Amino acid sequence: MKKMVAPSLLSADFSRLQAEIEMLNNSDADWIHLDIMDGVFVPNISFGFPVLEAVKKYAKKPLDIHLMIVEPQKFIKEFAALNPYMLNVHYEACPHLHRTIQQIKGEGMKAAVTLNPHTPVSLLEDIVCDVDMVLLMSVNPGFGGQKFIENTYKKVAQLKELIAKNGSNAIIEVDGGVNNITAPKLYERGADVLVAGNYVFKSENPQQTIANLKKD
Repeated sequence: MKKMVAPSLLSADFSRLQAEIEMLNNSDADWIHLDIMDGVFVPNISFGFPVLEAVKKYAKKPLDIHLMIVEPQKFIKEFAALNPYMLNVHYEACPHLHRTIQQIKGEGMKAAVTLNPHTPVSLLEDIVCDVDMVLLMSVNPGFGGQKFIENTYKKVAQLKELIAKNGSNAIIEVDGGVNNITAPKLYERGADVLVAGNYVFKSENPQQTIANLKKD
């Protein structure tokens, strides 16, 4: 299993965004994770399309966009214009999830579904073969730097089993509280991609921190 890391740009220093992106370009990071928040679905607001255009201009790594917004289906074409590798939508925000997943794929992107900490993985039974990835939130979405929710380990193992049982090719991403302690345990239970924000950008040597996460 390949261990992948997707640093979350939400924790970067926005006063030197170009330099932070170029640091990631030159690191062992696999993707750049972008958290899009609307202040409605989650109690925070992050960057909009003008900032995303700037990110696209400098990023050389694939973009992994995580939509923490209501009615994400209304903006699929706009996000497709950024040419991201993966577009994540929340199960809790999509009453017609299958249709939304098909819209994402129809625009040439890979499609992922995200689950909040309280949402059981069993609800993905009828969609797991249609998505390219499942993102499990290991903190409540909205803010960086939160404490890891221990139940996530069990959820990763359950999701791995669900994927195998249904013959799905979906990979597993985990977002929240990722560090040198939680990363090895998440990989061990079947996670493929780990999103790390504060742990990377607040470290003394972010590039070394990313490399270390991939070794754990």
